[in-house]
Amino acid sequence: MDLNRLDVIFFDSRDHELIRIVNSVYDADIRPGYVRKLYYRFFHPLGIKELAESKGLHTAYAIVSLLESMERGGIENRLAALRALKDEVLDTADGPMPKNTARVLLQIMKELVRAKGNDARQLALAHTFRLAAFGKPRLVRKLLAHYHLLEMPEEWNQVTFDDHVHDANTSGRKSPTHLIMDVWIKGIRRLRVIYYHYIEPRFALELIEAAKIMEIDLRIGIEFKTRYRDRYVSFIWVSRGLTDAESFLCFLAEPHVVQFMAQGKQVLKFQEKQVLNLLQRFNEQHLKEMCRHLDIDLPPLCPEDFLNFAFPGQPCVPHLAEFIHATALEAMKKRVAELHEIFNQADETKQAQIRTRMEQMDQFHVKQILDTYLIPGQHPDIFESFITADDPDLPARLKLTHIQFLESIGQLLCDFRITLKLDNLAAEDVLEILYESKGLVTRLEIINLKNFVSGKTDHLFAVNELQKAINGNSLLKLKRQVRQIISRVQKSAPPDHGDQLVKLYPILYDIDALKNMYASYPLKSRLGSDSTGKSHQTYGMGFGIINTLPFRAQKQIHTQKKDRLILPANISVSQQMTAVSTEKMHRFFQWILSVLQWLPGLDQIRFVKKKEWVFESFSLDMKKKGNVVTLGGMQKQNTNGLLPEEDLSGIRKTSLFRIWKNLNTKLKNSLKITLGFIPAFVCFFLTKDWWFLAWFGAFIWFGITGFRVVLQSVLGGGGLKRSSLTKWNNYVSWDRLTDALFFTGFSVPLLDWLVKTTLLDNTLGINTHTSPLALYAVMGLVNGLYLSAHNAFRGLPKGMVTGNFFRSILSIPVALAFNTAIGGILFFFNVPGVDAVLQKWAAIISKAASDTVAGVIEGAVDRFQNLNLRKRDVKKKFTDLFDTYAKLEMLFPETEELKILEKPEALFASRNAEVKDLAVMVIIHSLDLFYFWMYQPRARMTILDMVSRLTPEERTIFFQSQHILVHEQHISRLFVDGILGRHFSRPLSFYLTTYPKYLASIEREAHAFVEP
Repeated sequence: MDLNRLDVIFFDSRDHELIRIVNSVYDADIRPGYVRKLYYRFFHPLGIKELAESKGLHTAYAIVSLLESMERGGIENRLAALRALKDEVLDTADGPMPKNTARVLLQIMKELVRAKGNDARQLALAHTFRLAAFGKPRLVRKLLAHYHLLEMPEEWNQVTFDDHVHDANTSGRKSPTHLIMDVWIKGIRRLRVIYYHYIEPRFALELIEAAKIMEIDLRIGIEFKTRYRDRYVSFIWVSRGLTDAESFLCFLAEPHVVQFMAQGKQVLKFQEKQVLNLLQRFNEQHLKEMCRHLDIDLPPLCPEDFLNFAFPGQPCVPHLAEFIHATALEAMKKRVAELHEIFNQADETKQAQIRTRMEQMDQFHVKQILDTYLIPGQHPDIFESFITADDPDLPARLKLTHIQFLESIGQLLCDFRITLKLDNLAAEDVLEILYESKGLVTRLEIINLKNFVSGKTDHLFAVNELQKAINGNSLLKLKRQVRQIISRVQKSAPPDHGDQLVKLYPILYDIDALKNMYASYPLKSRLGSDSTGKSHQTYGMGFGIINTLPFRAQKQIHTQKKDRLILPANISVSQQMTAVSTEKMHRFFQWILSVLQWLPGLDQIRFVKKKEWVFESFSLDMKKKGNVVTLGGMQKQNTNGLLPEEDLSGIRKTSLFRIWKNLNTKLKNSLKITLGFIPAFVCFFLTKDWWFLAWFGAFIWFGITGFRVVLQSVLGGGGLKRSSLTKWNNYVSWDRLTDALFFTGFSVPLLDWLVKTTLLDNTLGINTHTSPLALYAVMGLVNGLYLSAHNAFRGLPKGMVTGNFFRSILSIPVALAFNTAIGGILFFFNVPGVDAVLQKWAAIISKAASDTVAGVIEGAVDRFQNLNLRKRDVKKKFTDLFDTYAKLEMLFPETEELKILEKPEALFASRNAEVKDLAVMVIIHSLDLFYFWMYQPRARMTILDMVSRLTPEERTIFFQSQHILVHEQHISRLFVDGILGRHFSRPLSFYLTTYPKYLASIEREAHAFVEP
């Protein structure tokens, strides 16, 4: 079937526009005009640039700009794109699940970018992106599950972490900014990024700034290897007290630190030499074997090509395996193309052989290279991490013992933490190192996920028992643990057990000193995934404590056990709640609390401001599962994409959900209304003997529902005091309206036929004549249950589900009032058979009462939500405006304060480029506030309220900044020059026709605020 024909049925024009934006960012020839504009990122996402591009499109643009900058941009571009992304997506997502919605949008956009070239898949993903942008909980949860993401609490207070990950500057795949974005998508709140032997300042700067933007608790660690007996052990050094990028960069610039890092560079150069030797050995011994196995031809691999492939990372064995795989993949693609031509002309036997060969190539992956050709045992003369070698070129750093290293690193910074990695270390080794470190080692990487999954777990329980004994209060338990370790060494008799026993026995006589080393700072545990973002790893990064996640996420973890790994670690946490100070409450609530302060337990029902989880204890039991789960799911078997692909568009699949999801929006909304209207019309037509109700009852029922949605939207958006530029239909969510009409149609046979007629009237004899209270009470209760049921089905928040049940109960007295009023009117006009008429209209009366109550209550809820959103938006704009003005004041030290904006013409004509830029930024902030005032729901009330709370100086700055909008010629030139891109006609027209009216309103308010 032709995809273009399907577009009319299945997709929207905005889906194609979204794809155009995505692809244009990656096409240097047809980029949008505003891509590299200097000022675009200073506009608020919900401000005047909404007139230039729809929110969905400039949200998509922000995401794609970040993804593009990760591939081709510099550090500053990546950080600027990340800031724009946070403003556009994370701070303005819609729906009851804004953070989870933002996570889904980011993930879909990543897939959309990767699908470039596959038009059908891009179209399906673009449509899904626009659907997800509405923030419907049911769809958001489906997409979270599809992308193997766990739902996170919207309070964003989950305990999620990873104490060991890598970025592209070491052995990872992602740039620091890309890594931080993916960390946020995973829901991780605490992160430790590890570098090998040294770190460049520019890498640290990008990582710290990116984490600050996304509000992630970041620690940067440096891993060092030192000699311990016949092998190397690893320590991870983490600084403390360096709270921002500036302090960390100053630390790295200190002479003794520069010298220390230079020694680390020597280690990496030595490692590079060893990896290049391994590449040469592969060319000599394994390349021909691999080519025979894959039926391909490859020349010897070039060392320069490998170094370019690994850049900017540090050359290592995993990088070498990936380079070999990437080179072989290009040859395999050519060979597969040749085999395709042979396949069509071959007999069945030959076709089976070709198919087997192609499957073999398709399943050839990096792990196979590591396990087959790059095993350390095959190359004993080449340096390997855990076996020391006598090499004349061995750097001085690698000649240090662990004692010498710990002594030297203590001179770097006064406040730091050191973690001991447990790779190939038994409990006796850990005990010896801890004692000789004299308390400098304060952390144990008790679980390294890469080693844990590969089965290297025999030593963990014994090490954890030692750790608990050291941190415990009993010297007897610690002595028992030390004796058990010594006894185990004596029985196992390792090659160096004699020397080790000489080290362990003195510890037994110095137990008190060992315990005192950790009296002030307990020996803590660290859990790390050691993730590099490579596809050949089983699990991705991130861990979460199960009981800090939402109920649905917990249920998903326990029901889909194969998808994630529950570790045998148990971290006990308790919830801590912070109540709002009474001084910050509304006066009405302060009065209520003062009146009811004598009630016992009143403190327990105060308004909660924040909920946090507090760490209590850690334990490890290898025999049972704990409460720590991996956030990354089990990855499916990776293939090279060499076999013919199945149709990925999602259009031709028989899944009803996929077909419905990809329908054109207008067609889908029409179908929703039709599917809801059919049962309503059939019920009225078949059960009513009065022609008017039979033919028009369904229309009346739908009209009541529509009135409720409109009433709710208008009351929430602005009521009777809304801006003259916003009409009532600007506030109506048509998607919400069609959903309501769909579900309300099925309530007609439920309430009118089943409950009112069959159950109450025919069975129990309850009607408007015998017991109107019982009639409307039962109908209200059933309607409440139905509303709560379909709200729960749609995945709406529990508060909304519960509220819709109780609002139906509140509608009972309203229904009685309507019934009485209508009965009185009918009686006044001498209409015969009033009770019979009321009985026929009882379901509609109950529906009208319920929807009237719902419209008022939900409208009030929307009003509070809009007020909170406007407070957030206006507060950000005020902060940006005052920061910009402060910079202007610094550039004019001799000018009297609060006089700079009185003559903005001087700023426009200044020869100082920075002054001109700041003047433009003042205009931008003023335009956004102007747009808020005229268009955004409840913005006018919010701005005036916040202005009343400003200091006199801040108030003066605000009014002066708004007066800058009178400079029509200068601002119009900015629009024409592309400050908002090519589509500037609507915002320019809005500005020119409306700013006089806005400034007149602002002028009146300024006079009102003048102090007597």
